[in-house]
This record gives sequence, C-alpha cells and structure tokens, in this order.
Amino acid sequence: MATKKYTVTLPEELAEEIRREVGPGGFSAYVTQAIERQREQDRLGELVAWLEEEHGPVTEAELAAAEAERREIERGFAEREAPTDEHYPKAS
Repeated sequence: MATKKYTVTLPEELAEEIRREVGPGGFSAYVTQAIERQREQDRLGELVAWLEEEHGPVTEAELAAAEAERREIERGFAEREAPTDEHYPKAS
C-alpha cells in the first residue's frame, strides 16, 4: 500500500509512552492500526444506527439473550483451551 507522510498533533506524554513501548520504527504502524480500528468502530456504529432505523432498537430481552450466548461461547473456548494432565505429565 502506498504511504504518505502527514503531520498530526498528539499529546506529548501519550506519544512518548507509545514510542517507548513500540520503538521509533513501530510508531507509524501503531498509529495506523489505531486509526484502522477506529474506522472499523465507526462503520459498526453506522451499521447499528441503520439496523435500528430499519428494525427498531434492540430490546432488553434481545440484549440479555445475546449476552447469554456470548458467555456460553466464551465458556466453550475456555474449556477447549484449558490444559489437561496429558499436556503436563507428572514427573516420575
């Protein structure tokens, strides 16, 4: 992808904290990823607004059902990822 240099103004403490964490060579990549994530969030917000306009707001019951399903999926992943004794054999 082609790149172009831009000048942006950031709070100094935040910029220096990021630079220390990612190093000078990683700063632009970090900022690019942050902007990409924000754009994704913006597009999701637009989708939610459109869906609510078309179908009405999400009800409390629908939110509760979605949350219950999310927790069930998380439990399934946790159970699959949990180490078993065969992964860590006992020392003889």
